[in-house]
Amino acid sequence: MRKIPALCCLVLWLGASALAQETATPATPAQDEPSPPDIVVLKYSWMKERINWQSDPFAPTVEGMNDVRRRQGDQRRAERARGSGNTVEAAKIEQEQRAEQVIRARSSAPPRYAFRYKISLRNSGAKAIKEFDWDYVFTDAATGEVLGRREFTGVEKIAPGQEKEFNFMSPSAPAQKISLQSLDKRERAGLNEQVVLVRVLYEDGTVWKRPE
Repeated sequence: MRKIPALCCLVLWLGASALAQETATPATPAQDEPSPPDIVVLKYSWMKERINWQSDPFAPTVEGMNDVRRRQGDQRRAERARGSGNTVEAAKIEQEQRAEQVIRARSSAPPRYAFRYKISLRNSGAKAIKEFDWDYVFTDAATGEVLGRREFTGVEKIAPGQEKEFNFMSPSAPAQKISLQSLDKRERAGLNEQVVLVRVLYEDGTVWKRPE
């Protein structure tokens, strides 16, 4: 069962300033973690971005094409949850959407942070990829306890042999230990990161799903 989703896809965050060091993690296969045979995860990373830093608080909210794609991905996720009878998950997705809209709305509130998550993929198969779900999982390096799981849907064609990078912006931190109001480079200490591919929709209509 899917958990709390995050927002997607290929976002240009207006009025944002990147104030945290970004560390790209080379992708390494996780033991006993089933993956689609024709997708290679090249690297992944996350970073903090300070919003409403130098932007005009009275500027109108503008929804561009990247915002539309992200919203459509969230709507698909909510529809799938409702279709499977999981109304609780659908409600969580909608709550996450509303939180993102509040962040983007014009406001004179003090600056705070949002989080940009990135993943780079290569389609090594013969079929074009239309859409994919993936989770960014954060665990305690000492105990292995899951501290955070961020869920995303990428809605963008990846042709056979093509490499593509996806950017996702979310108001949700990787884990509770990450502050929403301040910058601390030591926050990454003790965190292990892992990417889990959950679902792949191909252009021909076929679907790969990670076993439950």
